[in-house]
Amino acid sequence: MENITVAFILTIFAGLSTGIGSFIAFFIPKPKLTYLSVLLGFAAGAMLYISFIELLATSIENVGFLVANTAFFLGMVVIYFLDRIIGHVHLDTLSDNHQMRFKRAGVLTAIGIAMHNFPEGMAVLITSLNDLYLGFPVAVAIAIHNVPEGIAVSVPIYYATHSRKKAFAYSFLSGIFEPLGAAFGYLLVFQFLNSTVLGAILAAVGGIMVFITFDELIPIAIKYGDEHLMLSGLISGMLVMILSLYILV
Repeated sequence: MENITVAFILTIFAGLSTGIGSFIAFFIPKPKLTYLSVLLGFAAGAMLYISFIELLATSIENVGFLVANTAFFLGMVVIYFLDRIIGHVHLDTLSDNHQMRFKRAGVLTAIGIAMHNFPEGMAVLITSLNDLYLGFPVAVAIAIHNVPEGIAVSVPIYYATHSRKKAFAYSFLSGIFEPLGAAFGYLLVFQFLNSTVLGAILAAVGGIMVFITFDELIPIAIKYGDEHLMLSGLISGMLVMILSLYILV
């Protein structure tokens, strides 16, 4: 497909945005996360709008209501069990008491984020292969939510090792799994890709994004801000997606 190169570029952009969080930790001795509440809310709004209005709706149009909704909920179930199996450490549960806890939290968070980035990379790639105009806002939304994940990795590693280079390296490596996930998804599904398979995958991607939104983005946004800040960002994210899709489509 002619969209393959651009799709991989978008995936790399989304994954390596964890490095932005690392740079924040580089230049700010103890970064405050309160200002991320609106930004995370924005990403949540964008991802929810895209998941329901675009991905699920397009899937229903292509493969029918039952298959699309089955794939949608299957996507949520798969990412839920993945989250349970890998014991993902969330940003809002990090301890700040002891050096060893910091190191453990940073390493576990890096592993968890790497594993979560794998299906996210597949999500960006598959969406972009289907429609680049839709793939771009999906990549931007995931990139936004990867920024605090970069902070979640780099800050505890920095406090444990006092090495900004190690903090950046862990965060950067966790982000690499996003394009790796895209490459795996491409090799796995490309030979089987047709309109039916693509429609089901789009719905499953929507389910994955909804799970990430409710499991990570909204709770963290509320913890480091409040409900009103998060909601203002969420509404803004939806409005921007409406305008961008209206202009681009």
